[in-house]
Formats: sequence, structure tokens, C-alpha cells
Amino acid sequence: FNLQLWNNYFHLAVAFITQDSLQLENFSHAKYNKIQNKYGDMRRLIGFAIRDMWYKLGQNKICFIPGMVGPILEMTLIPEVELRKATIPIFFDMILCEYQRTGEFKKFENEIILKLDHEVEGGRGDEHYMQLFESILTECACQYPGISNLVESFVSLVKGLLEKLLDYRTVMNDESKDNRMSCTVNLL
Repeated sequence: FNLQLWNNYFHLAVAFITQDSLQLENFSHAKYNKIQNKYGDMRRLIGFAIRDMWYKLGQNKICFIPGMVGPILEMTLIPEVELRKATIPIFFDMILCEYQRTGEFKKFENEIILKLDHEVEGGRGDEHYMQLFESILTECACQYPGISNLVESFVSLVKGLLEKLLDYRTVMNDESKDNRMSCTVNLL
């Protein structure tokens, strides 16, 4: 097992699918259709490959927690539904991996909260992501009764944070100082 090789693979793949030139939702409708018809959405293809390779790591997954939490989060925030559905379960696998090793998943939790703040501030994330994140992780947790309560608490925490971050991002363009201050206090 070559940790650096795998680490390079994951970082390169995430950098590929998050590059600006592949963010199809930012293009005009005509350009979007032309690219879709000619090439398809390469982000989905690479995202599925990342997912498949993650699950092939076996017991070596722990080596990538918390280091890969940020890049995986960045990938799951791409506004492409199938990509999100396929890759959000990686988070539960990370939780499970850390929990089985240490009896908790604090490293994962701390890292995702830190990175989520950065990503949402950068303009990523939306209500749909929040709903998918909640439903997928809750569904995954149901299969593991021993940690389902911990995962549900974590999901609730992340959902609340994401709601506040999205509100904050929205009101930053608002001219009302009261709205901005209220949102800032809620976030804090």
C-alpha cells in the first residue's frame, strides 16, 4: 500500500472535477446542452471512480481521515444530484471507519465542520444538499443501531450549521444591518 500514491490520486481526481471549466451549471443553456451532448458530465464519471476507489481501500481508509474529508466535501457540494447521491455515503463510511477504530468520530466531525464553513463561504452548498446529506446519512445510520444516535446528533448539528451558513451567505448582500447582525449572532 502506497499512501502517497493513493493520496495523490484522490486529490488529483477531486481537483479535476472541481475545476471551473467543468462546472456546467455556470454556462449558458446552449453551451450546457452542447457539452452534455458531446462529452456528458465528466464530473459524474470521475466522482463515481473516486467512490469506487474509496471502497477498495479496505482497512487503509483510516489513513485518509481527516485528510480527505475536505476534498470529498468539495466534491459532494457540486450541484449534480447523481454525483451527490453517489458520494455523500462516503462520509458515513468515514464515520464508521473512525468509530470502529477509536470508539468516536471526533476527527471527522471537527474536519467536516471546519471545511463546511469554508466551502459555504466560498459560494458552495444549497438547501438541496442539506436535505440529501441529512437523508442519506440518516438512512445509512439505520443499518448500524450502535452508532445511529451519534450519527443522528452529528447530522442535526451539521444541518443546523449549514442552515445558518446559508442564511448568513444570503444576508451578506442584504442592506439591512439588523438582518446581517442577527444572522451573524445566530451563526456564532
